[in-house]
Amino acid sequence: MLIYLHGFRSSPASFKARMLGERMARLGRAAEYACPALPVSPRAAIGLVESTWSLTAGDTLVGSSLGGCYATALAERHGCRAVLLNPATRPADGLARYLGPQTMFHDPAQGFEWRAEHVEELRRIQVAAITRPERYFLVAATGDELLDWREMAAFYAGAHQTIVQGGDHGLSDFAAHVDDVLRFAGIDPVAPNPTPAPSGA
Repeated sequence: MLIYLHGFRSSPASFKARMLGERMARLGRAAEYACPALPVSPRAAIGLVESTWSLTAGDTLVGSSLGGCYATALAERHGCRAVLLNPATRPADGLARYLGPQTMFHDPAQGFEWRAEHVEELRRIQVAAITRPERYFLVAATGDELLDWREMAAFYAGAHQTIVQGGDHGLSDFAAHVDDVLRFAGIDPVAPNPTPAPSGA
């Protein structure tokens, strides 16, 4: 399975999530891709993934921003691979500044409450250090306006890394990295050739 974990205030409507889903569909592997709508509670988000999929070393998690924190925690627990897209390595302190009412990026009419208890859940989930760098692939943009790419690079030292010069937190050039993400997940990114139409059809 290839499982995309979206970030804070994001959703399965994320353009990166949709792009991955579309590529998997074109490869005839739509059934092997998922992007769950994660609960606000970090503990519940982790629980949702663990209760829905029996993660193994053959699975790959793709985590964006806060989803990168979740993907790392799950990879450490279950030994699966993880691709990190501008990940939040220690998000509890940063997100403590956002306590109170929030809205979703892709649906501003949908609100939620970010609470102190959620920040504490994050503190318990955050990984102090990764143990198997070879199971991680970091894509970090030096132009990330929210998180410091140098912290990401240091946290995932020894992992496969692509440092994007410039760019932004949303990784708007994600199309340039999709093939590498798929290859890291053990998926051939070249779509199968369509079956030729019968002669004269």
